[in-house]
Amino acid sequence: MKVDADKLQTNETDDRGRVYLGTEYANKRVTVAVVEVESETPDEEELAAAYREASESASELADEWGGASDEAWSGLDE
Repeated sequence: MKVDADKLQTNETDDRGRVYLGTEYANKRVTVAVVEVESETPDEEELAAAYREASESASELADEWGGASDEAWSGLDE
């Protein structure tokens, strides 16, 4: 079966997996094909990479804060 690209529609489902087609399809027979399913939740590799990046950023910020804090305390001693 050949389908014209301009006839394809992308719709998102609700939290129960249902798609609202619209009133223009009321009382009509509709054939639907699922071509691709995308998950909105990140996979394990993405989560691990994000965790590593956040951990590195936190370490860098802690180091920077340590230097700024030491500098501020030494300024108070003067």
